[in-house]
Amino acid sequence: MPSSSSRPTSRPGKRDGDIDKLEYHPGGRLLLQEDENGESSGRQSEDRSYAGSFFEDVAEGIADNDRQTVKREAVRYLSFIWALINTLGAGSITAYSLYAPLFQRRLHYSQLQVNGVSIAAELAMYLPVPIWGMLSDRYGPGPPSLLSGVLFGLGYLLAAFTYKSGPPQSLGGEGWPYWVMIVAFVFIGSGTSCMYLSAVTTCAKNFGRGKYKGIALALPIACFGLSGMWQSQVGSQLLYEPRADGSKGDVDVHRFFLFLGCFLLGTGIIGFFTLQIVNEEELIEDAIEELEQSGLLEESDFFHHAIRERQEQTGYGTLSDDDYDEIRRKADEQKARRDEERRMKEWLLNAETRRFLADKTMWFLAAGFFLVTGPGEAFINNLGTIIDTLYPPMSIPEGGNPTNAATHVSIVAITSTIARVVTGTLTDIVAPSSVTHQHRRGPNSMANSMASLQPEHSKGRLEISRVTFLIVFCILMSVGQIFLASGFIQGHGERFWLVSAFIGAGYGAAFSLTPIIVSVIWGVENFGTNWGICAMVPALGATVWGLIYSGVYQGAADADDSMRGTDVVEDRLCYGTSCYAPTFWAMAVCVWAACGIWLYAWRGPGGWMRRGIAV
Repeated sequence: MPSSSSRPTSRPGKRDGDIDKLEYHPGGRLLLQEDENGESSGRQSEDRSYAGSFFEDVAEGIADNDRQTVKREAVRYLSFIWALINTLGAGSITAYSLYAPLFQRRLHYSQLQVNGVSIAAELAMYLPVPIWGMLSDRYGPGPPSLLSGVLFGLGYLLAAFTYKSGPPQSLGGEGWPYWVMIVAFVFIGSGTSCMYLSAVTTCAKNFGRGKYKGIALALPIACFGLSGMWQSQVGSQLLYEPRADGSKGDVDVHRFFLFLGCFLLGTGIIGFFTLQIVNEEELIEDAIEELEQSGLLEESDFFHHAIRERQEQTGYGTLSDDDYDEIRRKADEQKARRDEERRMKEWLLNAETRRFLADKTMWFLAAGFFLVTGPGEAFINNLGTIIDTLYPPMSIPEGGNPTNAATHVSIVAITSTIARVVTGTLTDIVAPSSVTHQHRRGPNSMANSMASLQPEHSKGRLEISRVTFLIVFCILMSVGQIFLASGFIQGHGERFWLVSAFIGAGYGAAFSLTPIIVSVIWGVENFGTNWGICAMVPALGATVWGLIYSGVYQGAADADDSMRGTDVVEDRLCYGTSCYAPTFWAMAVCVWAACGIWLYAWRGPGGWMRRGIAV
């Protein structure tokens, strides 16, 4: 080894490897002396290459994550946009009143037959809703969207050519039988709920755990209410039968049905590719993890059996590269993992359905929804006959009845839409902040214990529960029913807008807030099935209240006819408050009962507040 005197130094007494203060520059590198073999510079170069490679990998990973995030957000918002388009078309059945009179005049259907077509469509629309919800939960919203497009296409094309064929032979014509039109509208009703569920489920799962879950659900539901309005305008303003003088006549039903069939078929097909759930695997994994932590899986034999079977199938720790080809081994493991993920997803969704049905507060929520939506549906379906009762033939003002059914159908649609958007937006701002998976807290979980110790309202922030909004709007709905039942509107058709506006607002708020409450209380993983179960009750409610209204109406008409000493004839018209007052008094009482049931489910023993669930 050379002596120390032979080594170059920058100052007296400096040892080899020492760093002189003059060799350091702020912001620069430390300068090490290169030894005789150049080892120092080699190590520096090698270190710099290792560091550069490391930071390049980090930067590339960050860039990949950014690209994946942008891609996920693009898919999320594209799905949301197409969900709005789906719901803007899905409510085509609400334009039924546009062409129903032509079924009587052109096809010679009786009023009972015309009502039979609409009843068939309504039953087909509401009864299969849980099935469409289960399909959306288990296979994603794409397949139900495609199925809905096919149902719409078949239904409207069949209805178009049935209408074009003319009156059926049983009514003196040579057209297709009446039952063919029934079948066509069964397809249309089924397609309506299928397309609606696929769109709403997409929005619920993609945005249901975020801050704006309310508006994300309110917008597609509001679009569904608007679909009949714009489609009616297309039919009456563009697809009409010109009169001899060139003016616009009745809607060309054949062309209108062809337009709806093709438009909705295309919408459903595009929805198959665009409606996607982002990070659904994360939703399922988080849900299962939460169930494990809460202790709710301790009694699930299936869950533990599934874990053991997964370990046996994949054979972790037992496979050797000498026994199997590496590529095949990885492929088998991936297939087993995918199969087990699918089975675990099915297990979770089935468990969530059982938990939902076993929760008594769900039945309270559904009962209130039944008591509110039934009267709303009956009012909308019988607007025309109610308006006709306001003025007996001898007391009609000069110029005729100051109002008409078409005007109030629009008022109901507009106020309903405004209520849906307003309630969805406001509840996002002022409703209590909900915790993800709050409905899965075990009875003895730490989260549930801490929630019970927290104050009801956060300090410094106004909080109004979604249940409060729901009750307030439904009370507003009952006010409109009382206006009508009390006789305040009788003989004053110009006041009827109060009834339409109040009932429309309450009806719209109920259809907006109820699915939001379902997603908040029971989560979004099984939203399609859960909301589908609740969404069945309007069919029963509309049927019950439609029969009640018809019975009261016909009873009053018969009583009036007996007082005049004439025989009762078919389709006897009724005039005066006795035609509807008992029905709407009963409707108001039912709405109040619904508010009481919801209040009990919220604040009563075992209610959502007692369980620490922020609604």
